[in-house]
Amino acid sequence: MPARALEPAGVALVDKPAGPSSFAIVAQIRRATGARTGHAGTLDPFATGLLLVLSGRSTKLAARLVGLDKRYLTTVDLTATTTTGDPEGEIVELHASPAELDLDRVRGEIELPVPAASAVKIGGERAYALHRRGVEVTMPVRRSTVHALEIVSRDERSVTLDLHVSSGTYVRSIAQALGGHCRTLRRTAVGPFTIAEAHAPGAFALLSEEEVLARL
Repeated sequence: MPARALEPAGVALVDKPAGPSSFAIVAQIRRATGARTGHAGTLDPFATGLLLVLSGRSTKLAARLVGLDKRYLTTVDLTATTTTGDPEGEIVELHASPAELDLDRVRGEIELPVPAASAVKIGGERAYALHRRGVEVTMPVRRSTVHALEIVSRDERSVTLDLHVSSGTYVRSIAQALGGHCRTLRRTAVGPFTIAEAHAPGAFALLSEEEVLARL
């Protein structure tokens, strides 16, 4: 690999907008730096917030960073479930919002099915690819830890939650367990890194090489 592809090295804290995939954000920063680039934990296209983008030699740190705890803010629509657990799926069921929410069942050590529209491989193929083709499969159950889950606000249709979870936790699965789907999802922290330190992805394309280095 050319030496240029290994520099600049560092971790870029990116505030991902809704719409583009995590891969698209990585490609955007790769064009700005010219270095080998990867990320330490994907975000769904509809989700926003903190994405750790690794540049140059720092891509070797991916395995260490992927396992860090995460924090999220999510607004859960309690009146409908969808095929994907988010706004991009088709509505499966409409119902009244529950008067009471049993949050204890989704705190601590939990086991929930992985969402159908996820990157988990089923028989050697990504689950989201099977889902897009209409192939029905039995999704595996994943064990994870919800260290903290608190209500930020609640109205007649939805609830906004602040979650601190272990790596690999699907917030969409938690929303489905509560009888709804994630209307919005924002990652606010990854381990010691917070969204307050992050920059918009487009900012890197406007910076000089020295400024890019200063933000890695």
